[in-house]
Amino acid sequence: MSQSSALRTSRSTETTGQAAHGVPGWLVALLAVASGMTVANLYYAQPLLSSLRDVFHISTATAGVLITLTQVGYVIGMLFLVPLGDRLEKRGLITVLLTVTTLALVAAGLATSFPMLLAASLISGATSVVAQILVPFAASLAPDHARGRIVGRVMSGLLTGILLSRTLSSLVSDLAGWRVVYLGSAVLMALLAVALRAALPQHAPTTSVPYHHVLRSTVRLVRTHPALLRRGLYQAALFGSFSAFWTTVSYVLTGPRFHYSPIGVGIFALVGAAGAAIAPLAGHWADRGLTRPLTGVAFAVAALAFAVAGFGGHSIVLLALAAIAIDMAVQTTLILGQHTVYQLDNPPAPSPLGSS
Repeated sequence: MSQSSALRTSRSTETTGQAAHGVPGWLVALLAVASGMTVANLYYAQPLLSSLRDVFHISTATAGVLITLTQVGYVIGMLFLVPLGDRLEKRGLITVLLTVTTLALVAAGLATSFPMLLAASLISGATSVVAQILVPFAASLAPDHARGRIVGRVMSGLLTGILLSRTLSSLVSDLAGWRVVYLGSAVLMALLAVALRAALPQHAPTTSVPYHHVLRSTVRLVRTHPALLRRGLYQAALFGSFSAFWTTVSYVLTGPRFHYSPIGVGIFALVGAAGAAIAPLAGHWADRGLTRPLTGVAFAVAALAFAVAGFGGHSIVLLALAAIAIDMAVQTTLILGQHTVYQLDNPPAPSPLGSS
């Protein structure tokens, strides 16, 4: 082999996994893992509610407030922290948010009262929007022709984190107690902050306008891009159904019909993780312009899944099939929606099948 041929071969080897999509494969994997690890903080508490109820001597309804308040924190972060990604350098912003998340999780793990746990969960929920900064970060790195696939792979990590968080929380709490769930996640967030700080390229702010103008621009975007509002409503409906299913099914499984232990509920959640496998396919469908018809299919699949869960609630097999179908529907619409939103100001060539 000539020297020039060897050089070409070496360069080809170095860029394997990068040439086709413009983003190194290891970086996509890191972004996927980071998204899953951060969003998991929102769901660790779900299998812990019965334990927290007994520890803090509160009612079942009061314990459930923890889940609600964590999600409220996430909404606050989406509204007021994610827009900072346009105003500030993203790598630095991610580092700061993960640092605050780490401290909040430590406070949750050391909480001596339920109000202290609520406050810490509200803060960790707000700063866990790092996942929603990493996904557009990945989209901005990807070329137009591969953006759907790159976003799909990163989003598969996000949904996997949601689904596996319950299993991990159940196992850890059973072995070491509920406090270790929060303290262990704090360690993971600290390590993640260091890893992302070292691996991510600097990403300059996309605007220099004042922060309050950035917030107002969000409202303007909704008026300017009807597709943004539509996709938001689609996902709100499906993700609301998703949350209702997974919150309710834990009580069903631990109830008199199945008598599952918390670990059993966590293992059942592994079944739903199979739904994350559809993410790369959804990204591919988005790149092919199949967004509109497959959004309708996803809604139909979700409706059918709830019918199966409702009429077949006596069967663990039917509940498992419903869980997989619901997770697949949510993941599909999420990827299709992300693909649509990221192209609003730079639309691709029109597709005969529609794009919103």
